[in-house]
Parts: sequence; C-alpha cells; structure tokens
Amino acid sequence: MTDDRIFLKIQTMKYSFIIPVKEINDYIREAIPNILQIERADYEIIIYPDEINSESWPKTRQIATGHIGPAQKRNLALQDASGEFLIFIDDDAYPEKNILEILDVDFQDEKISAIGGPAITPKDDSYFQKVSGAFFLSSFSGGFPERYVPKGKKKEIQDWPTVNLTIRKDTFQKIGGFNSEFWPGEDTELCLQIIKNGGKIIYDPQVQVFHHRREGLWRHLKQVGGYGIHRGFFAKKYPATSFKFIYFIPSTFFVFALLFPIVLILYLLNSYIFDWILGLFLLGWCAYFFALIISFLQILYYEKNVLISLYALIYIFLGHLWYGFRFIQGLAFTKELRSKLR
Repeated sequence: MTDDRIFLKIQTMKYSFIIPVKEINDYIREAIPNILQIERADYEIIIYPDEINSESWPKTRQIATGHIGPAQKRNLALQDASGEFLIFIDDDAYPEKNILEILDVDFQDEKISAIGGPAITPKDDSYFQKVSGAFFLSSFSGGFPERYVPKGKKKEIQDWPTVNLTIRKDTFQKIGGFNSEFWPGEDTELCLQIIKNGGKIIYDPQVQVFHHRREGLWRHLKQVGGYGIHRGFFAKKYPATSFKFIYFIPSTFFVFALLFPIVLILYLLNSYIFDWILGLFLLGWCAYFFALIISFLQILYYEKNVLISLYALIYIFLGHLWYGFRFIQGLAFTKELRSKLR
C-alpha cells in the first residue's frame, strides 16, 4: 500500500475516523470490520501506524508516520482527512453502528464544536477486562461513570477523552490541533482550547463506542497511574480544567493510608495523646468502607454480576492508592511530560 497522499482526497467525506496506532494489531483487525458495518458512503477510515503493512480494507487508508506520539499522529488529520467531522477513536475501540446518525442530528446545532460519548466495555471482553471496566462504573472510583456507560441526558461538558470524541475539522484547524507533547491528557488540553475559542462540547449518551479494557491488575494499575501523573501535572499547568477537588481525593486517601500505620504504632506504644487521632482515622476507614459498599451496589447495578463487582473493589482500593501517589508525583515533582504509544 502506498503512502503517497496525492490521490487521497478524491472524494470529500462527511466523517473521518482517525486511529493512531504503533502498528497494525489484532485490535485494529477487529475494529475496522466493525466500523465498516456502518452502511453509508460518506465516511473514511485513516489509520496512522509507525509503518504501513500490506493489509487493506475498504474505505481505509494506512499512512505511515514514523515513531511519533499519538497526538502528533492525530494532528496529521489536518492534512489527510477529507471529512467535515473528525471522529477520534482508539485502536482498541469500535463504534455502535448508528453513531453517524446520532452525530448527524447533534451537529445540526452549529454552536456545537465537539461531541463526546461513553466508551462501553464489550460483552466479549475477558472476565478480568470486565473487572477493569467495572472499576470505572462507580462515581467513587472512576469519578465519571458516564464516560464508560450511557448515563443521564445530553449536557455541556468541559473535558472528554479521545477514545470517543468527534470534533468539527474547522474547529480543529482553528485551535491548531493537539498539543503533541502530552499523552494521555492531550484531550484535556484540546478541550480547554475549544472552550477558550468559544466552542461548545456536549456529552451525548447515545454516541457510543465499545472499548476493550486492560487485561489483569498490573496493566489496569499502569493505566490508572498514567491518568494520575498526567492529571497531577495538568492541575498545575491547566488549572481551569484540572485543579478540581475531585482529582485531589485519591491523593488525600494515599496520605491518609500512609499515615495510618504510624498513628497505630504510636498508639500501641501507649502514646495516649494519639487516642483521639486514632479514633479519627478509624472513623475515616469506616467512611471509606461505606463508600466501597455504595460502589459495589453501583457496579452491580450496571454489571449484574456479584463476583465482578466484588473483584472491582480490590481494583478500586489499589487504584486509589496508585492514582493518588502518581497524582502527587505529577503535581509536585514532574517538570515535563512526553508522549509515547504503549
């Protein structure tokens, strides 16, 4: 397959699916046929691997990028995409078949610059992938369950991840694309620039994609930790979107959990001055475990599986600690962040 761009804009499309990837992988091989189930002629699919291979699909182009970050790959859509609307989606995700019909209706409002929707765990994901997905279904753990399950009504938002974010191409051009030094987190900066330039971003629960989750606890924690360090860094770099109380809660819990053994040891050494302090800590643990019970019920409401909901509580506890630590690292100790595809 050629990488020549000369012939690539023969037909103007309404939508362009933009998929950055390190290399053509099994997720892409699943995603493209699912996208192609959309029975319309007004869309194209552009995949940006480091290097192209001989595989091909209808409506689809591979364009080699060399070894650059995902935000830089997405920025190439400014020169390559012919669509009026750019649908940013990850390689391990694929859309619901009616997504373009929903976007057609939403973008009739010319004030809307971008639209985000939920990224739902596929039913055929493995057991522990579902546990990883369940982590995000509680408002106590992920913080924003509407990002992972259709929830609520359409509403205006300030920040949305690029696993399911569609933006007008002229808006994308106006703001100059992504700030390519960040990933994950480039979407936060992008959304901030949209709003600063007078744009409007909405959440529509019907604009749905299916997103495979991380397999196993370590890969899940690695993902959550990546979110943590970037959000901590962004809290000081982009306080308008990231310096919010909700993002500091896991770090507060991390410090709380770190201090508890010290308080307990001092109490056991008969330092009675710590009696009331220990009481406060025990009260804090009671509040935390009560929140875990609420989380279990919330997850069970969506998952309808007791064991997945119980396993998710382990992921939540460890995820809070690791996110909290990494958030502090990003906030206090990280001077620069660089993007790379994992």
